[in-house]
Amino acid sequence: MPSDYSLHDVLEKMYTNQLALEAALMELTLHVEKQGSSEAGNNVRDALETIGENAGHIKQGLAKLNRSKNG
Repeated sequence: MPSDYSLHDVLEKMYTNQLALEAALMELTLHVEKQGSSEAGNNVRDALETIGENAGHIKQGLAKLNRSKNG
C-alpha cells in the first residue's frame, strides 16, 4: 500500500488537480467577463498566468523525479 502514496504519485495528483482548477477558473473568468466585470477578469487572468508558469515547473520536476526513479 505505501507505493500508492509515493512522492511522485502524490505530486502527479497535485499537478492534475492544479490543471483542473486552472480550467475551472478560466470558465468562471469567461462567465464573469461576459457579465461585464473586466477588472475581475483581468485579476483572475493574472493569477492564472502564475498558475500556468508554476504548472510548467511542476511538470519539469515530475519528469526529473520520474527519470531518477526509473534511471
